[in-house]
This record gives sequence, C-alpha cells and structure tokens, in this order.
Amino acid sequence: MKTTTFATVLAGALALSTAFGAMPVRAAEFINVLTGGTSGVYYPLGAALSKIYGEKIEGARTQVQATKASVENLNLLQQGKGEIGFALGDSVKLAWDGDADAGFKAPLDKLRGIAAIYPNYIQIVAAKESGIASLADMKGKSLSVGAAKSGTELNARAIFGAAGMSYEDLVKTEYLPFAESVELMKNRQLDATLQSAGLGVSAIKDLATSVEIQMVAVPADVVTKLGAPYVAATIPAGTYQGQDADVPTVAVVNFLITHSEVSDETAYQMTKQLFENLPDMEAAHKAAAQIKLENALTGMPVPLHPGAERYYKEKGML
Repeated sequence: MKTTTFATVLAGALALSTAFGAMPVRAAEFINVLTGGTSGVYYPLGAALSKIYGEKIEGARTQVQATKASVENLNLLQQGKGEIGFALGDSVKLAWDGDADAGFKAPLDKLRGIAAIYPNYIQIVAAKESGIASLADMKGKSLSVGAAKSGTELNARAIFGAAGMSYEDLVKTEYLPFAESVELMKNRQLDATLQSAGLGVSAIKDLATSVEIQMVAVPADVVTKLGAPYVAATIPAGTYQGQDADVPTVAVVNFLITHSEVSDETAYQMTKQLFENLPDMEAAHKAAAQIKLENALTGMPVPLHPGAERYYKEKGML
C-alpha cells in the first residue's frame, strides 16, 4: 500500500513538474526610457514614466536615460537601443522621411507611435541688458540654439527661416543644452537662449532669479509661414519671474515613440499605464497637465504600434 501511494505521489509530482516545465517562462521586460538633458522637461517626465512602468508592468525592469533629446532618441529607437522615447513632432516627421540635414541618414522605418502628449513652447529668453526686445533684435547678438541637430535646434532653424533670418545674422551661435546656456547668460557671456520645452523650464526659472530677463515673442506672421506642425501659442504672464505680460510664441506637439520590435503587450502596457497614471506624471512636472487621452492621436507622424492601437480601440478612439 505504501509503495503504491509513493508511486502515485511520485507520478503526480513528475506530471506536475512536466506540466510546469512546459509552461513558457515570461522573460523580464527591459524598458529604457529615452529623455533629454536633466535640466529640461523630458527628463523628469521620463523618470516618472520609468517609475510607473517599473511598478505597474509585471516583470518590467526600467531605466531612464539622459540624451540630447529628439533626434538622438529617434536614432536610438531605430537601433533598438531604447523602448520608448520623447520627441518633437517635426523631428519625428523628418526622421520618418529620412532628412539628412536634420540628422537622419536614412528613413527611420522602425519608428511606431505611442501617444501625442503635451506641446513644446518655443521660449526665447534674453538678458534684459542685451537690449533684445524682438526677434529682429537678435541680429548682431549671441544666441544658444540647443545641442546641434537636436529638436530644439531644428525649431530654431525653422523659426529663423520663417522670419527671413539665419544664424549668419548672429554675432555668435552656441549649440548648448539648456543649463549650460543659462550659465553663460548668468556670466554675461551670452545674450539669449532659445529653448523648446513645456512651460516652467527649470533652467529658465533659475535664470530669472539671477538676472532680469526679457521674453521674446514669435510674431503671428512667422507662425503662419511655419505652418504645421507648428501652432500659435501663448506663454502666460507670470510663468517666469519678471515676466509681467503674456508672450505670443509658437508651439509644436511632443510625442512618445517606440519601435516595431517592442512586443505588442509591452507597447499596450506602456500606453495604458501612461494614461492611467497621469497624476504621477503631473507631480513630476506641470507640463504633464496638458497630456489628454482625447488628444493622444492628434497629428501622429508615424504609424501607431499595434499594442498602442489595441489600447485606443478599447477606449473607443479607433
């Protein structure tokens, strides 16, 4: 009797072992979130997103990577060196088209869309003592336009072109990230900086506490010449210390982009957890207050990832 019982138990254990052995073991998902410089808006939002994914996506291991932002992020995604990245809409379109002048040697055909998020406002800030009060006043002055061939720098080129100007009109052009640009302005080594980001950039806030600033408007006729994906926008009075009036400018929408080799389930979860945890994103930076599910598909420059598509279908948006 004992032998029979032991044999039965052993057989059952073997069967159970075989059954579990045949079950697929889910590999841990690695999600590298590509952002921008640490003094911009992409980085704190990317850090929040990385934390959300690490806590909410089963088995996910996450990392947040500081980069030179849009152009670098898109090239890294094409190479499979990141799972999700922040990028400006015009950069995404140029990447899909393979615009070499913008930093894309060939069409980035693996890019796939996750969501349109918040608009980047073009924020041109001059030291008041520079005498710059308008875009035309930039002639003969020094300006930092962001890292070379970054999304910000592409914005700067487009705006100068629409205004009938070029970098040749400047006495000096610096290609520096936000924080470095501000340090030069504090030291009276730079007249102005052009920064493309959500409202409330920490680098500009820091600058405004150190020197008197002048926010420079982007005129309506320049906005009209720029056309899509640029839209007219306003930097509200009081956004920065010493800014007493609304400032007309131009904005372009940011996107979260992934690539075709990311699994459908991971892309689905990345989309779902973004929209189900927006308060955590807003706690990281107020720019996230403008992320709305109803706007998630607006102006998407690349095909949606099937995983993201599944989420939007569930929400009745497709």
